[in-house]
Amino acid sequence: MASESDDVRVWLVERGYTNRDLIVLEYATPDGERVFRREVASQALDTVRAAKEVSPTDLGTVDDPDLRERYATEVERMANEHNPDDPV
Repeated sequence: MASESDDVRVWLVERGYTNRDLIVLEYATPDGERVFRREVASQALDTVRAAKEVSPTDLGTVDDPDLRERYATEVERMANEHNPDDPV
């Protein structure tokens, strides 16, 4: 099991909704190449933070170069405007 020190900081880059009443949160690494996706029932959603620490094994890859660039730009904006624990 990975230790907490092995975790990777990811920043919120996208929030969306599904037709199943789920909220989809996507957090990306600063380079935009890796993404953490979380689906949560809207009734169960607690405070959404600007950033979170996740295990590298929970990260997926972003294959689309345009999406990687967009995620990297959004991470930079979020990191400049928010502390990691800020509610957003």
